[in-house]
Amino acid sequence: MVKRTIRWIKSWSMAMKHFLFLFTGTSVLFALLAWNNLHDAEQLFRKQVLSDAQVIIDRTNLYLNAYLDNVQNILLLLSTRDDLLDEAHEEEAIQALRQYAEKNSTLYKTLYLIRADGKVMSNTQVYLDIIGNPHLEKLYAQASKSYGVMISEPYDSPLSGKTVAFLLPITSKYGGEMKGMAVIEIDLVKLTNMLAQFMNSKNQTFTIITNKNNVVNTYDSSWPLFYYTLLPYNTTLFPPELKNDFVAKIGDLPIGVTQIDGAKDKLIAVKSGMNRLGWYFIAFIEDSFFYQNLIILYNNYKTAAVVWILILCISTFMMSRYVTYPVRKLVAKMDRVHDMEVLPSISVPGEDEIGKLAKSYNAMMERIHHLLTETKEMEQRKKQYELKMLQSQIAPHFLYNTLACISSLAKQRKIEEVRETIRSLVGLLSFSFDKSHEFVSLEEELEGLRMYAHIQTVRYGNKFTLDMDVDPGTLSIRMLKLTLQPLVENSIFHGIAPQKSVGHIRVRTLLRRGNLIIYIRDNGVGMDMKQLEGVFTERRKAPSKHRFTGIGIMNVQERIQLHYGEKYGLRIASIPHTGTLIQIKLPAHVHEEKDIRNN
Repeated sequence: MVKRTIRWIKSWSMAMKHFLFLFTGTSVLFALLAWNNLHDAEQLFRKQVLSDAQVIIDRTNLYLNAYLDNVQNILLLLSTRDDLLDEAHEEEAIQALRQYAEKNSTLYKTLYLIRADGKVMSNTQVYLDIIGNPHLEKLYAQASKSYGVMISEPYDSPLSGKTVAFLLPITSKYGGEMKGMAVIEIDLVKLTNMLAQFMNSKNQTFTIITNKNNVVNTYDSSWPLFYYTLLPYNTTLFPPELKNDFVAKIGDLPIGVTQIDGAKDKLIAVKSGMNRLGWYFIAFIEDSFFYQNLIILYNNYKTAAVVWILILCISTFMMSRYVTYPVRKLVAKMDRVHDMEVLPSISVPGEDEIGKLAKSYNAMMERIHHLLTETKEMEQRKKQYELKMLQSQIAPHFLYNTLACISSLAKQRKIEEVRETIRSLVGLLSFSFDKSHEFVSLEEELEGLRMYAHIQTVRYGNKFTLDMDVDPGTLSIRMLKLTLQPLVENSIFHGIAPQKSVGHIRVRTLLRRGNLIIYIRDNGVGMDMKQLEGVFTERRKAPSKHRFTGIGIMNVQERIQLHYGEKYGLRIASIPHTGTLIQIKLPAHVHEEKDIRNN
């Protein structure tokens, strides 16, 4: 079985053997790296998460507990001044609240003293009298049932924005009866910014929620660019708030470290226990953040890179010696294939794949040379026979109708008209059947067009007029014979003949950027988009009995592009009931004539 396997492997091609070598080496190398990296990453990941989580929880809880102590101290100080709730000391109470607020402006937003009769005094009394605070009545009712400091759920205050209120009932020093309430609305923005100083980088953020899953506040350094936040926000609100389903999810998280889906990537959520404020502090860290300091993994990659480079060097040498050199030789020969008149041959010894490829290449080049020779001959014959075929397509109906018109003129004894018509017909037939030249000057092409227009005028009377605006500098330019006549013929029979009014056809020539531009405009019935799209298919239609030749617009287009290239040819624009404009673009140089021989 083993010997049979070895013989089977030996029968493989060189490419398969080389692939097997590289694949096996790469697989073994990366398998070892993967096992080593996973082991190191797991240890470092756990250590980093636990370390960061412990630091964040300790710092934030210490700060929040200290913050609570400060708030309680202010409330206790206010509770000792029950005299401030007397009506006679109302101004003194407002002044005292202002002093407390100024000394603690980094902690508190608004301070209130609420009397039992509902009178409210504040450090911002003017704003309170104008705007009011509808939440105070509800807070007073809730706090009156407690005996110590009460912390409200987050709410939007007209004076403090989004805030949390701390409340403490104030009783009389002597009778013990409740005289009112001290209320402090804290500045959640400043509190959040202070807590943000404990975070390590921009890859981290946090949120604070109450034990009822209400968001106290959330810090995110990407504000206002919420496209780059770590947490999912509802951006239809202003300011944007965390999505409700995400808040419910983090509220159900257990205390400690948990992985959770963020706005875009995985996050590590570190949730602290409930502090003295009744809040949970939850820090979020990008999962990728923990891999930024994994230096051990980088060292492993460096070692792997060195080993891999050595393997590649050895493989490259082997490939260059046994595989690449013959291939490069073959490519060099193939790159020299520019002139098929000279066939480069390759001589590669050996019967392996490279040798067989060289032999196949030599056979292929001989076949290509033979096919190219045949193609050139066929192309030359095609160009020579094309014009002959087109010139031979003189429609018999055209001759019949023209001769009938001459006969009618003769019966009417209009000798001069008969003479001019015969002269035009003879000239047109001579121009068309002249097989010695495929190219004519623009002047000759226009003369043939005039003779054709004269014959049509004799047949149809004053149905149309033909005007020519010719740049004298264009008359000597050589062009393909029978280029303009089919287009004018098309304007007469498809544009002007169907309408009742007299039609006008104008031919204009000019030079532009080394090109000969010819415009043919008529005021005929025009075409809609569907008809315009089908113009270049008219070659497939049966020729009209009124046509001089079977040459259509598509045939003119193909002849131009066959001789001059794809960038030359026709462009057509048309508007129904207005007319049609044809632009012909040709190279403005004297074309070298080619004799058309009768083979």
